Amino acid sequence: MEQVLKHSARWAAGLPLAVCRPRWAALRCCSTREQPSPRAAPAAGGPEEGPPPGGTGRPPPPALPAVSGAAAGSGAPRVGRPWHKAEERRGRPAAASRERWGWSGGDFSKARRRLKQQPLSVERAKGSEILFGIAPCSLALSQSRRDLFRLFLKQSSGSRRLVMSEFVLQATARGVPVHHVTRRELDALCRGRVHQGVCLEATPLHFKSLEEVEKPDLGDEESPNRQLIWLVLEQIKDPMNLGALLRSAYFLGVDRVVASQKNSCPLTPTVSKASSGTMEVFDVYSTDDLRSFLKAKTAEGWEVVGTVSKPEEVENVPVISCLEFRWNKPIIIVIGSEGDGLSLETQLLCHRMLAIPPGRVLHPGIESLNVSVATGILLHSICSQKLRHSD
Repeated sequence: MEQVLKHSARWAAGLPLAVCRPRWAALRCCSTREQPSPRAAPAAGGPEEGPPPGGTGRPPPPALPAVSGAAAGSGAPRVGRPWHKAEERRGRPAAASRERWGWSGGDFSKARRRLKQQPLSVERAKGSEILFGIAPCSLALSQSRRDLFRLFLKQSSGSRRLVMSEFVLQATARGVPVHHVTRRELDALCRGRVHQGVCLEATPLHFKSLEEVEKPDLGDEESPNRQLIWLVLEQIKDPMNLGALLRSAYFLGVDRVVASQKNSCPLTPTVSKASSGTMEVFDVYSTDDLRSFLKAKTAEGWEVVGTVSKPEEVENVPVISCLEFRWNKPIIIVIGSEGDGLSLETQLLCHRMLAIPPGRVLHPGIESLNVSVATGILLHSICSQKLRHSD
């Protein structure tokens, strides 16, 4: 009731709400309980008035309180009217006015949020996935390792516009349809990941089988005069770590990366993004029996070298610093998961274990490095020897 009286006084007086506020204090004293009796008292000596013909005997609702002439700006008082009548006189539909007054700012915000949260569905080809990011999409377009379906680009300006034009040229050369979409649609395609304005629908990449690829290269790769470095990954589950490992291995000159199939992360678009597209040009192999694979390579004359963060926890295998390690034959560097490291069975198959010496006394709880960072340090120390020998 107070809300109706408030707006009625404002519209009836033709004044802004700020002016009506002082007068509103006087109007608040009027309550719905202060209504006239249903039947007015008859005048002295006059006949009693009855209800109108066909009526119910109930009087019409009382008029709203009058606004003083001073408040209205004139000498005569003005009687308050329902606010929707005033709206109609001003040329505004009463229904629209009621709806406008019924919606608050919070209602509009909630409706806007609900609209943004509704997922955008893009029908994809069966078995396809969405690559995202400039480097993965560009390298996937330049290679022939995937089947490509559609390229999604965000309208851009400035320096990014030139990049998008290059994508259009690449896609046109491969016969890939190009769709220009909004940022919100790209967010929905890659589920909120950092896409840099580019998404590409393509078939997935899979690990290559060692048994199928290794045989033709035996005569060349097994030569004792070649310094080969293979990186073996045991149960790397985090796609960000796997991508960073692939990027470091490719950059530092690792000849082959082999991952265990059990409890390992597959080659997903997130791995490709974390590797900055390295996964699109660098083959990754897998084995379903890591221990048998290591035993076979040992029999062929390879040295198997493990890694450890806490040397005191290793038994029956010598541990040396990576700065002291020297090698003159093909080696396999085995990396374990970040939380558990190498399994005990894998440790016992290693000839030596490498550790990274810290530069200070470490506080308890932070005695180790991220697995991708530690692998980068180890590979740099070992691969630099390979480069010196080649000179």
